[in-house]
Amino acid sequence: MLMEDTIAAISTPIGVGGIGIVRMSGSKSVEIIKNMFRTKDGKALECFKNRYFYYGKIVDSEGKTADEVLVVVMRAPNSYTKEDIAEIHCHGGIVPLRQILRIAIQQGARLAQPGEFTKRAFLNGRIDLAQAEGVMDLICAKTESAAEASIQHMEGILSSRIRNMRKSLIDIMARIEVAIDYPEEDIEEMETEKYIENLTFLINDLNRLLSTADTGKLIRQGIKVVIVGKPNVGKSSLLNALLRENRAIVTDIPGTTRDVIEESLDIDGVLVRILDTAGIRKAADIIEDIGINRSRQSIKEADLVLWVMDASGLIDDEDLEIAEEIKDKNKIIVLNKIDKQMAVDLKSIKEYIKDTPVIKTSAILGQGIPDVEKSIHDMVMGGKVWTNDEVFITNIRHQEALIRAGEHIRDALSALKNNIPLDLVSIDVREACDALGTITGETVTEDLLDKIFSEFCLGK
Repeated sequence: MLMEDTIAAISTPIGVGGIGIVRMSGSKSVEIIKNMFRTKDGKALECFKNRYFYYGKIVDSEGKTADEVLVVVMRAPNSYTKEDIAEIHCHGGIVPLRQILRIAIQQGARLAQPGEFTKRAFLNGRIDLAQAEGVMDLICAKTESAAEASIQHMEGILSSRIRNMRKSLIDIMARIEVAIDYPEEDIEEMETEKYIENLTFLINDLNRLLSTADTGKLIRQGIKVVIVGKPNVGKSSLLNALLRENRAIVTDIPGTTRDVIEESLDIDGVLVRILDTAGIRKAADIIEDIGINRSRQSIKEADLVLWVMDASGLIDDEDLEIAEEIKDKNKIIVLNKIDKQMAVDLKSIKEYIKDTPVIKTSAILGQGIPDVEKSIHDMVMGGKVWTNDEVFITNIRHQEALIRAGEHIRDALSALKNNIPLDLVSIDVREACDALGTITGETVTEDLLDKIFSEFCLGK
């Protein structure tokens, strides 16, 4: 479905750069670019070869030059939107970009809404909805892992799996309709076991896909790593060492950190949200008490805990209290301050730290920091925080759709096993099919489309 109007937007980030791009899509894109573009000697071009770059300048209605540019035309249907697209590559300052966009709008284009180029690609059948969302995920990806998951969605790996599930459900619906329409053929009795077998296979496949949602969430939002320990063991120094900057205040005074400090870093393609917390001990005042309570809440929400201990000190009751609090968490022990005389003995807490990596560091000198990073990476990619799979559910909307589909499939299975009439079974099978269709966009409302694409950036 080709849109009647032509849209235009700046497709590169606002700011100063070498190149900026103004993009147009729609049936009048080529006509508009003809009116705006002049060759270096001031002549207008009547014909633009497909996918050829032309050097010249953009002029307004009075012939005033806005910028020297390169122009390329990509004709339908072989373009991102399956419509005629024209791109103007100009200097990457905000002034020339806005001037060129203004001229395009004066010539008959309208300002594109957020995500409208990708929405047109979806409506024109070039990509499905899951692929479209993969585009935005790739733009927003903060690590290689997140980018790889987004590319899988863009390439249609998730869509293919969802379509296979829907195809199986549609086949079951068709067989049920035949059984309902021709009861005299005694098809219902012969097929019931087959329905149960197929639906059981489907629910298992769906559950396998759903099981990747936690992994997908970690890929997209990052691993939540919480630094815990007694006051003055070097938690803030460790945070600064990992970030390679002085983010947290470091002093010899216990209780300096009063609140949770959160930063992000990339460890070999893994997005890590790292939190420095207040030292856990008996609070000296109400403000420190609030900070300690926040530390405990952060521990509960952590995917991984870095338990920092003073290598030059002895295990005491505060250490035992922390050990009890984090005993069920994925954790790494960091023995800090190894530049001092070693005194710590971990035997008294051995029941709490079975199979737990122990890393020796001097955060203030930068010793052992690469080992901490490697240990975090190994725990994540080694499966203690997530496991590898061919495709991940990274989108909460997709997860909710799969949950709804699973509920309807289970209801259909229950109905079949309890000899409920097939016309009622058919309703649940159809609802499951529709729920899966919202992932790829085969069964989706206009309101949902507007909501999804409104979250895209302008110009994409």
